[in-house]
Amino acid sequence: MSESRDLRAAVLSILVPGMGQVLQRRYIHALSAGLLTLALIIASLALGRVSGRAAEVFFFMVLALPWWALQGYDAYLGPPETGSTWRRTFRTAWRRGHDIRFLGVLLVISALNDTFIILANLEYLLPFYCTKPTGIPGFLTKAISPVLHLAVGYGFIRCRRWAFFLYLVYAAYGFTNGMVNLTCFGPGRIRNTLLGAVVLSTVYVFFRRNVLLHKPPR
Repeated sequence: MSESRDLRAAVLSILVPGMGQVLQRRYIHALSAGLLTLALIIASLALGRVSGRAAEVFFFMVLALPWWALQGYDAYLGPPETGSTWRRTFRTAWRRGHDIRFLGVLLVISALNDTFIILANLEYLLPFYCTKPTGIPGFLTKAISPVLHLAVGYGFIRCRRWAFFLYLVYAAYGFTNGMVNLTCFGPGRIRNTLLGAVVLSTVYVFFRRNVLLHKPPR
């Protein structure tokens, strides 16, 4: 397997999906990368019209954005000497734990987004186990989510062993808090989407726990 580490092609593909492959004269792969990225973005927008903004963002983060990153990684690796280029890219990313690292990046982005929302809406009372604390307790309960997102995200990016156990704590908090609030305040699109995201991500992280418990090769 050839790994030319073509950083310029990777940057081009991140900016415009498929452009890095065009630079490497892999036109069929460039077309497939661009069309699939476009199709996933259109699908996420269509889902948003039907189910709301939360579902749209969730679909984009879970499917469209990972593919966008993966095709950029494919451009970074360059053309393979033999075999299927996409199979090579998937296997390399899987073996090196880049899926967990990508999840870590999403958690860091979520932490920054949560922090911005909290600071921009200091008067908003976040539901916390069927209560809505005010004052300093209310601010501290709102800070739990971004702090955990940031800590777990960093651990995932670095593929640290402790990050797996800290994630379990975060998942237990998020799920129990969401379920209790669901019984008190009723269902909602954002609440339902967050609960679904916690369940799906926990199943995936547990399935890939060896990446964290046994650090993959660079």
